[in-house]
Amino acid sequence: MDVQELVGLVPWTFVAQICNLFIQVYLIKRFLFKPVNEMLEKRKALADAQIREAEKAKADADAIKTEYEQNMKEAKEKANEILTTAQRTAALQSEEVLKEAASQAAALKSKAESDIAQEKRKAVNEIKDEIGGMAVEIAGKVIEREISEEDHTKLIDEFIANVGEAS
Repeated sequence: MDVQELVGLVPWTFVAQICNLFIQVYLIKRFLFKPVNEMLEKRKALADAQIREAEKAKADADAIKTEYEQNMKEAKEKANEILTTAQRTAALQSEEVLKEAASQAAALKSKAESDIAQEKRKAVNEIKDEIGGMAVEIAGKVIEREISEEDHTKLIDEFIANVGEAS
């Protein structure tokens, strides 16, 4: 065999090979590319549908998040309002309690002062009665007898002792 025979081209073989190539391309295109393209189109359609669903789910999630944030904002505002109202109410109640306590203290003080004044008047009246009684007693003794200097001193000492006992 000659090298030239190996490299040489036989025209009928070449034509047969070209025809064979066209037939194979036609068969591959019809039986392989068409189903593969259909499958790729289906997968693309499925992927597009999933992307649309994901975008819709994201939009829904964003809407829910926005609503949640709005609800949280409203809840915080309401909580702050409740807290402010409670603080105002507590301040008013504490002022009221302090005023009531001050008025009760003033009333107790006034009552105590009036009780003290009454007891003082009562004590003064009792002392006056005792002094009056002693004075009458002394006057009776003076009248009964003539008082000497010594008796006079003795009566004064007795009077002072009686006044000391009365206090």
